[in-house]
Amino acid sequence: MTGGEQPRLRWRMATSWPESLDTLYGGVVTFAARVGELSDGRFEITPYAAGELVPALQVLDAVQSGSVECGHTASYYYIGKNTALAFGTTLPFGFTAQQQNSWLYEGGGNEAMDRLFADFGVLGFPAGNTGPQMGGWFKRQVKTVADLQGLKMRIPGLGGKVMASLGVNVQALPGSEIFLALERGAIDAAEWVGPYDDEKLGLWKAAQYYYYPGWWEPGPSGHVLINQSAWEKLPITYQHVLRTAANEVNLKMLARYDQRNGSALKRLVAGGTTLVSYGKPILEAAEKASLEIYEDQAAKNQDFRQIYELWSRFREEISSWSRINQLTLG
Repeated sequence: MTGGEQPRLRWRMATSWPESLDTLYGGVVTFAARVGELSDGRFEITPYAAGELVPALQVLDAVQSGSVECGHTASYYYIGKNTALAFGTTLPFGFTAQQQNSWLYEGGGNEAMDRLFADFGVLGFPAGNTGPQMGGWFKRQVKTVADLQGLKMRIPGLGGKVMASLGVNVQALPGSEIFLALERGAIDAAEWVGPYDDEKLGLWKAAQYYYYPGWWEPGPSGHVLINQSAWEKLPITYQHVLRTAANEVNLKMLARYDQRNGSALKRLVAGGTTLVSYGKPILEAAEKASLEIYEDQAAKNQDFRQIYELWSRFREEISSWSRINQLTLG
C-alpha cells in the first residue's frame, strides 16, 4: 500500500497480561508492531498491561463499551456473562493447540464465536496459543478426590467449574496477583500457564508441587477483541492488516512456548520443584464432571448447546484421526 492513501489512526489496546511475561504480553507487542509495519506506520496501536487502563479481567467490558478500541484477553475469563465464551479459549479434556486451530479456522469455530462475540458488540480474532499447560502449583500433594475438598485454588474457565464440583474453593485472580496470594496462603494452589511463564511469575518460590497434565487447558487460545463500531470505521486495508497480524501472532506465540518451556522446566526441577502426575482417580473424576457440566450447560444455554454440538462433532472426528496419525511407543 502507499502510505498517503490511508489515514493515520491511533488505537489503545487493553490486555489481561502483566508486562513481565514476554510471551503473552510479548505477543501483544508483536501484534502492535506488525500492524504498524503492515500499514507503513500509519496505524498505531499502543498496548497496555493489565491494570494500566482496566483490570485484567475486564478487557471484554472495556472493548464492548468503546472505552478502548481493542484488547487482548482469553474469552473464558467472561463465562459469567455467557458460559459459551469458554469455547473461544479451551475446554477441559478438549483440543490440543493444533486441534484448536483446526477447529477455529476450518471447523466452523471462528464463525460460531463471531456470532457469540457479536452479542457483545465486538469481533474476535485468535491471536496466540500457549500450547498444553501444566496442572498447577500445590503447597501440598493431592492424591485423591477427597484431598481436593476445601482446597483454595486459582483456576478460571470451565476448569474452575469442574474443580468446584470436586470440592475445590475456586478463586478468580489475574496473573499479577497469583504469587502473593499463593505465598501468603490466601490460596493453596494455582494454575497459570506452564514452566516458562510460571517461572517468570515466581510461583516455584511459593509452592513445591508442580502437577501435570493440565487437563483443563490442553491448547488454549487468546483473542484480539475489536469494538464493532471501531472496526466498521476502518478502511478495508486496515481490516486486512489486523487479521494478518493476529494470524502471525497466533503462530508465533505457540512456537515461543514450545521452544522455551522445556528448558524452563529443567531449571525448575533443578531448583527443587517436585513434578507430580495427577492420579487416575482425580483425572477420571474430572473428566466425568466435565461431561456432566457440558450437558448441563447445553440444556440451560442455547448458545452453549449450538457451539457444543459443533465442537463435539469436530472433536469426535479429529480425535479418531489423531489416534491413528500420532506416534506412540508402547
